[in-house]
Amino acid sequence: MSSSTARLTFPPDFLWGAATAAYQIEGAVREDGRTPSIWDTFSHTPGKVLGGDTGDVAVDHYHRWRDDVRLMADLGLSAYRFSVSWSRVQPTGRGPAVQRGLDFYRALVDELLAHGIRPMVTLYHWDLPQELEDAFPSGSAAGGGWPERDTAHRFAEYAGIVAGALGDRVEMWTTLNEPWCSAFLGYGSGVHAPGRTDPAAALRAAHHLNLAHGLGAQALRDALPGRARIGVSLNPSAVRPLTPSAADQDARRRIDALANRVFTGPMLHGAYDDDLLADTARVTDWSFVRDGDLRITHHPLDFLGINYYSPAVVSASEADKAGRPRPDGHGASTHSPWPGADEHVSFHRAPGELTAMDWPVDPTGLKDLLLEYTAQAPGVPLYVTENGAAYDDKPGAGGQVHDPERIRYLHGHLAAVHEAILAGADVRGYYLWSLLDNFEWAYGYSKRFGAVYVDYATQARVPKSSAHWYAKVAAAGELPGEVAVD
Repeated sequence: MSSSTARLTFPPDFLWGAATAAYQIEGAVREDGRTPSIWDTFSHTPGKVLGGDTGDVAVDHYHRWRDDVRLMADLGLSAYRFSVSWSRVQPTGRGPAVQRGLDFYRALVDELLAHGIRPMVTLYHWDLPQELEDAFPSGSAAGGGWPERDTAHRFAEYAGIVAGALGDRVEMWTTLNEPWCSAFLGYGSGVHAPGRTDPAAALRAAHHLNLAHGLGAQALRDALPGRARIGVSLNPSAVRPLTPSAADQDARRRIDALANRVFTGPMLHGAYDDDLLADTARVTDWSFVRDGDLRITHHPLDFLGINYYSPAVVSASEADKAGRPRPDGHGASTHSPWPGADEHVSFHRAPGELTAMDWPVDPTGLKDLLLEYTAQAPGVPLYVTENGAAYDDKPGAGGQVHDPERIRYLHGHLAAVHEAILAGADVRGYYLWSLLDNFEWAYGYSKRFGAVYVDYATQARVPKSSAHWYAKVAAAGELPGEVAVD
């Protein structure tokens, strides 16, 4: 590998991190008082996860966390974003905490700090306690979970518990990770847990996730010291029209409303946009939004996390699309994650190289989003809280794992971050997804996003070429102007 002499320098206090999620790495699903989450139930339901894989063992981080932190330190990471398993610390989703669960996260944070690694805690990364999904507080025959308002209040209680346990150690907190996936993949298309397929329930879930964010952020404010910083990690879509036509522009508007503004409207501006309400009026009347809710959702943010993988390309609906797969990058389902939009919009695969997820590689989408949210939320610092790619990584004859495609991917996206900073975006850190190969949700163990290769049979960890490359970039605080991979 060789690089040019021109180098792109990042701010001296820029955080170089990696990210993980509890259900994807921890395992130990029945230890120390933990009870099932919706992902335990979903993954054990035949046909829901490729190969019948589950997160029962995952990559055994619950027992190997000291070695994993040492690995982070060896790679020179200055930050680590991880999620807390709600059902590990509050098994029923309500009531007192299990101290053994909290002790695991206390010890993890202490170890991170001892190695000079700054922790960022994510309170919710999709693993709702199953008892809350089974609870029907309003007597709904359809089920509980995020379509039920009570779940937002249970989340606030849980947020206060975790803040009380870790608040003296952790300064950076995110309430939710990618609530779009929780609402629209979990309750709309059904490709994520809990696997329900009700478009009205998906929109109710979206609102109650917004409410949970606001209530949870307030619970954190009440429990944490003043130095704490509270944000949320969204996965906004860089939505692009296929052509400049008015019809394709309107398709872009519809998907922007459902992919982005359904969350940024309430969180950043305290309102749902009129066009979103009009587009979905045949699905729901939005009567679940109560007086005062939007004041709660509009809780001041100390930072905004942006997760990005690839852009979306849309056009006005094509007459012959019936029965064709929907290339929106969100899994195959006969049910849509786009309530009120399917009859109006068609998706198209963006041009260019594809990752193993069949996601197009396009760093310009990340730059565009960083500049867009700089404009939407002036004065709010940004972090790239997830960015990465899956490739078909395999050890070579010497046991090493060479992944030049991922190096090219990371270089391109970090260069896009640098361009955004030069254009005025206040981006303060980058968290590579993911630290480790792991359980990739409905894809099971078939997709490898990690900078560190995991042999699932032995749980051996082998840093890939990209991990060593990223370590050098982090140590220097600068990116080669170009990268050529031999």
